Amino acid sequence: MIELERITQRFAGPTGPIDALSNVSLSIERGEVFGIIGRSGAGKSTLVRVINLLNRPSDGSVKINGQDLTAMSSDGLRQARRKIGMIFQHFNLLSSRTVYGNVALPLELAGQSASEIEAAVLPLLELVGLTAQKDRYPSQISGGQKQRVGIARALASQPQVLLSDEATSALDPETTRSILELLRRINRELGLTIILITHQMEVIKQVCDRVAVLDAGRVVEQGKVIDVFLRPHHEVTRALIGDVIAQELPAGVRERIASRIGNGHDHLYRLAFSGAGVDQPLLSEAIRRYELDFNILHGQIDEIQGQAFGSLAVLAGGEPGRVAQAMAYLSSQGVVVEELTHVD
Repeated sequence: MIELERITQRFAGPTGPIDALSNVSLSIERGEVFGIIGRSGAGKSTLVRVINLLNRPSDGSVKINGQDLTAMSSDGLRQARRKIGMIFQHFNLLSSRTVYGNVALPLELAGQSASEIEAAVLPLLELVGLTAQKDRYPSQISGGQKQRVGIARALASQPQVLLSDEATSALDPETTRSILELLRRINRELGLTIILITHQMEVIKQVCDRVAVLDAGRVVEQGKVIDVFLRPHHEVTRALIGDVIAQELPAGVRERIASRIGNGHDHLYRLAFSGAGVDQPLLSEAIRRYELDFNILHGQIDEIQGQAFGSLAVLAGGEPGRVAQAMAYLSSQGVVVEELTHVD
């Protein structure tokens, strides 16, 4: 559906060229919700502007449905952009237009008749839950409702792709959840491909099928969301996941066990598991089989895209050979096992 091939975006800097994006390649499948996450300055907003060629990349190509946008003429690009909707962090609504008028605007600019516009706008307002607010102005509705107007407006041109640039970061947590649920419903009912740009791993966890992690303009990790949570490889990914599911031990726990790590008897592990493994008594079975003591130091069970996910920090006490056998057993049952050699 969308192929980004070796994208580099270079800008002039005070001391020479600066690469805001460097050799970024992504493949986004039709009908999926794809997340792009990174801290401030990672290049996320630059990348989303490259996807619809509001920024033309210095190198590389952008292909949507097999069409190379970077090779198109200005007229061809304008036509292609009509199939790419976009929603923004700060809504970008016209204060002088009603809810109905804001949603109708792209259709008016396309030259559609009043009856055609009404036939398109009213179902969209029903889809986003704003039928009763159609005659209100932006100053008369809440932030969440403003974003729903922005979503309906983006859908007015019947796009194949919807780009969301930090669309929930100005909203409170409850409103954010409702907007994400709406986007997921739109994805399922309309078959729309959605690309979510965010700095919040909670957003990725709630709604995305796959995710790419950006750092300093490069993709440092990508994959299915559940796989990235289970096996984060890059330190940036670990930090982002830690915002949602604690990866570090509380200070008091670290102080209590610091002297026991490396004594030859106690071993500190982080265990991550998903799906059926959450409900199985795997730790109990390991304790029975290998005659070990397991002290659960810290843990959390959550849900990612309807799939249970758990993370535990455990202190395993016993003969080193038996500890190794127990960890091999847990690994054979699908548990991701990571030994921690320090608690700093």
